[in-house]
Amino acid sequence: MRSSEQQLSASKPIYKVVALQAVIVVVLAVATTLYADGNKGLSAAVGGAIAVIGSLIYAMIVAGRVGDASSILKAHFRAEMAKIFIIAVLFVLALLLFHSASMTWLIAGFAVATLAYWLALLVV
Repeated sequence: MRSSEQQLSASKPIYKVVALQAVIVVVLAVATTLYADGNKGLSAAVGGAIAVIGSLIYAMIVAGRVGDASSILKAHFRAEMAKIFIIAVLFVLALLLFHSASMTWLIAGFAVATLAYWLALLVV
């Protein structure tokens, strides 16, 4: 197997984790919309999307990284810092632009998506 093929096959699981996280967010948002109301469902979707986008940024930075342990650790550190920054910016934007958001459901969507990420790591 060539190096580029090895990198591609090594990066696939991290994208599966993000995809599973996104599916769980969609299920939560639809269930919330059906059992509560549309605004709460949208709030849960936005909160979940914030977590999914953060995970996707992380995955894009670290996917296919090769090298010694030090360079890989630095890449993971950069990816985590970028993820935290993006999440903070997206939360601020959500609070500024989505005035009718249900804070409880926004945070619940984020929390469920974050928990889904950690559970997906166990599955994938």
